[in-house]
Amino acid sequence: MSSKSYRVGIVGATGAVGMRMVEVLGERHFPVCELRLFSTVRSAGKKVSFGGDEHTVQELGSKSFDGLDLVLFSAGTQVSLDHCWRAAEAGALVIDNSNAWRMDRHVPLVVPEVNPKAAQKHRGLIANPNCSTIQMVVALAPLHRHAQIERIVVSTYQSVSGTGLDAMAELEAQARAELNGDAEVPPKVYPVTIAFNCLPHIDVFDDRGNTLEEMKMVRETRKILEEPGLPVTATCVRVPVRISHAEAVNAVFSKNLTPRIARQILEKAPGVVVMDDPGNRVYPHPRSATGRDEVFVGRIRRDTSHPRGLNLWVVADNLRKGAATNAIQIAELVFDTGSCQRRRK
Repeated sequence: MSSKSYRVGIVGATGAVGMRMVEVLGERHFPVCELRLFSTVRSAGKKVSFGGDEHTVQELGSKSFDGLDLVLFSAGTQVSLDHCWRAAEAGALVIDNSNAWRMDRHVPLVVPEVNPKAAQKHRGLIANPNCSTIQMVVALAPLHRHAQIERIVVSTYQSVSGTGLDAMAELEAQARAELNGDAEVPPKVYPVTIAFNCLPHIDVFDDRGNTLEEMKMVRETRKILEEPGLPVTATCVRVPVRISHAEAVNAVFSKNLTPRIARQILEKAPGVVVMDDPGNRVYPHPRSATGRDEVFVGRIRRDTSHPRGLNLWVVADNLRKGAATNAIQIAELVFDTGSCQRRRK
């Protein structure tokens, strides 16, 4: 284990994920000797607390990355395209939370519980997968190792925090207005009202009618599991939940895998908590997962339409394990700071 401390930068520090990155660095006792926070012009000058000190958010400049050991990006695809390699060339390990580099063959796409060795192949830049992909592969990878997966069908129920702080505010304002009988709050973040509604529309549509979010899950799952031909199909839905994504996952395996054996495998799997006693109302849901770093799995049962199929219900905090925590776990892998982690209760 390294006994060093590191100079860390966070780009997008005032966003929903960036704020969680600051929190998680502290909670996991990542050895930070200097923290630099960066954001847009609009947020520059804000104060953020870390380690008992107030840190002023800075605007990105030509020398922002000088001397940094680690830079975490969560400021959107264009910012990552413009600045990630610049940070890497300045000598930092860069972990990017956007879609900019995930499918680049020279950039590892890493979930520490699933493909930790991939992190060691980096050239200065590592991509953090999509939040929905992360929680699904954490649940499926242990089962895939036992009985190879032949096909995945997933439907997601994704919280508004995946879109950002403005989306969370829009949901709250619309819900409050409807419950109070006030005038309807018109949608700005989403194309239609999200309160008390579901939108089968996350990111842009392609010419086949799939959204970019759905294709992220397809392509990223194949890359992380190192199964380029694996059949995967997804339907991604935005739901009126503040934080944490849920997924209904159907997997067909190459050999029979009973629900009992699947539960036993998942109970031993790193980063997984099994909550599967539906008769006693024990199953994961977004409120139970929020604020946690584990991936919760329940409703493990046979697929009634296929003899080798299983259904699973998978829930995780998209801001933490789906973004901030996963990124910092990657840094811990590369810098070998694992014993600094604090187990969350």
